[in-house]
Amino acid sequence: MIFVLAGTQDGRELVQELLKAKYPVIASVVSEYGKHLLADKQLQINDKPLDLAELEQFIIDKKINLLVDASHPYAVNVTKNAILVCQKMNIPYIRYERPAVAMPVYDKLYLVDDYQAAAKQSALLGETIFLTTGSRNLKTFKQSSYLEKHHLIARVLPDAKVLTECLKLGFFAKDIIAMQGPFSHELNIELYKKYRAEVIVTKNSGEIGGTDTKITAAIEMELPIVMIDRPTIDYAASAATYDEVLALIKKMI
Repeated sequence: MIFVLAGTQDGRELVQELLKAKYPVIASVVSEYGKHLLADKQLQINDKPLDLAELEQFIIDKKINLLVDASHPYAVNVTKNAILVCQKMNIPYIRYERPAVAMPVYDKLYLVDDYQAAAKQSALLGETIFLTTGSRNLKTFKQSSYLEKHHLIARVLPDAKVLTECLKLGFFAKDIIAMQGPFSHELNIELYKKYRAEVIVTKNSGEIGGTDTKITAAIEMELPIVMIDRPTIDYAASAATYDEVLALIKKMI
């Protein structure tokens, strides 16, 4: 049985490729919406978060003999836990890593290591900060001493839990953009204009995450971009395409 950490669009697509290849698959998703998108009679789905101990027990209970990690490039804890458990249990681990977007030559592009550094850097570049980093780390920006007097705009998924969290953090409804991406170049420009963005904060989630059009829209408007770099993790086996994942699986099981 193959266990796929599939909380992303490409993770879900990879699951479908494995099913087409007649592999038995269990997929893990991060929301009810993700579960709905993966609805398939051939597929078992786990929609509950698993900590280190729970992941280990899940692998035992479900007789998993290979794990494919197709989680988001910035889901560091998920990936580290998966690697640790696979090493402990001597189970093959494959990392599917979506390709990053190549960074353009642009004198207003600032590459930083983490969310805290992004908050500090963005504070120096403008008053209205347009956050396109997702909902999980909004607290870092909202509670940053560097951004106390700045105007923060959060673009997040239209999910009830996410919106509730935004309101709890102190975002006003007028400063929340609840939309499902990825967004076109043109739509990004319109949103940047509408909210009078002065700084764009993002991360390199690849083209499937809309990073390319966030960048091109910001460049066209001559806006500063604060880019949170991808975490660096060493993988024993990694792939950048679905075909590469399938080839690795054939070698391992």
